[in-house]
Amino acid sequence: MSNPPPVQLRLSALSHLPVGVERPTYRRSDLSPGILHVGVGNFHRAHQAMYMHRLFEKGSNRDWAIVGGGVRPSDTSMRDRLSAQDWLTTVVELDPAGLSARICGSMIDFVPVQPEALIAAMARPEIRIVSLTVTEGGYFIDAGTGGFDASHPDILADLGDRENPKTVFGAIIAALARRREANLPPFTVMSCDNLPENGHITRQAVIGLARSMRPGMEDWIASDVAFPSGMVDCITPATGPREIVLVRDRFGIDDAAPVVCEPFRQWVLEDHFPQGRPALEEVGVQFVADVAPYELMKLRILNGGHAAIAYVSGLLGIRYVHDAMRHPLVAGFLDRLEHEEIIPTVPTPPGEDLEAYYRKIVERFSNPEVGDTVARLCLDGSNRQPKFILPTIADRLRDGRSVEGLALEVALWCRYCAAIDENGKTIEIDDPMAEELKSRAREAKTDPSAWLRMSRVFGPLASRDAFAAPFAAALTALWRDGVSPVVERYIRGDSPA
Repeated sequence: MSNPPPVQLRLSALSHLPVGVERPTYRRSDLSPGILHVGVGNFHRAHQAMYMHRLFEKGSNRDWAIVGGGVRPSDTSMRDRLSAQDWLTTVVELDPAGLSARICGSMIDFVPVQPEALIAAMARPEIRIVSLTVTEGGYFIDAGTGGFDASHPDILADLGDRENPKTVFGAIIAALARRREANLPPFTVMSCDNLPENGHITRQAVIGLARSMRPGMEDWIASDVAFPSGMVDCITPATGPREIVLVRDRFGIDDAAPVVCEPFRQWVLEDHFPQGRPALEEVGVQFVADVAPYELMKLRILNGGHAAIAYVSGLLGIRYVHDAMRHPLVAGFLDRLEHEEIIPTVPTPPGEDLEAYYRKIVERFSNPEVGDTVARLCLDGSNRQPKFILPTIADRLRDGRSVEGLALEVALWCRYCAAIDENGKTIEIDDPMAEELKSRAREAKTDPSAWLRMSRVFGPLASRDAFAAPFAAALTALWRDGVSPVVERYIRGDSPA
């Protein structure tokens, strides 16, 4: 007997969805907007949108529904797909104990991807929070100084046509100007991107652009607009044909833009929302006075852990993260590096247990249902290493402690960027600096210092012999002996070199 045809996802079809698919218990007519979110990608729909969905399920705070927005061509494609299904999304949680699907209904509109439409929506008085997921690279950070990059072509375009901005920050400034002129209070700007001090970085971008785009507004923004920082976490793979087929065949839903994610979510927010906020503490969000300790815990133990397993796995030719975690060299390297060098640099945040947090990360990395790829962990190393690994090295050097394992991790990254794995297979380097990385990695085979001379990446660390010497020794050993023997020696407690 053949299965019934899948149900096309839309509001009118909710009652016809297969048994076992969780659907909203609230009505769309009960919701009104309070948040405008720019960057309606998979992570937003797996994370922030699901927190709001769960809050609406509790029967309150229904004046905080989400309106989508965007500034990129890909946002138009997402809007088109979601429009056809009344802004609903199927979210599948990839729990090894059993997959589950629920329909998320917390987004009630998505404004046309046009500057004026976005600015006008942000200027509406009922919008009290503008939130963002525009990727770590979307904040116009100057690689050399860490400050605002006023020379970026998109920023220059905004300065040339401030009524039709290309960036989300240009739109925010224009909308804030309209609210100020109308004597409306400013909205809170809340970054949901995975980068250190995301509130500070967002504030830096908005004020940096306002200084040239609308002189005189920057002081008002600095004094009157809130930019709370937050730490977000939920592994959310990209959606492709595999995920669309899974939702159709496993759950009987025809969804053009489903989301799959791990069952774990965490959100820690600085409690600074002058115009009010939804009561997200009712659904597990942690509101704290200082996000920094939680952020440091995640950036070093989780993101640093991803970096630790990425390049050794890539060099060994392993495709999936869960398979990597079953490999004794990968699991052993992660465990020793975390316990010997990473976790000791992390102060314990209030209410947390670092060892339990680490064990949970191992469980999450090992989840076979997620299907996370090693290639994803390896991409963009020139941006990720300075965020997730190099600060830990700097802290240990400051305290006079060994960085042998971390130097080996950097050497594995360098060896990976030579673009050939241990089996002689070509590796595609996915990084904005890919060509320079490949050139320097090959030069570093005989001159390890060539790798450290990338000042945009390493800065003053390159001149610290306590790091440069173990890095050079590890890289030389990787080329001479191969990846497996070097990592085996490190796991045993011997010198990798």
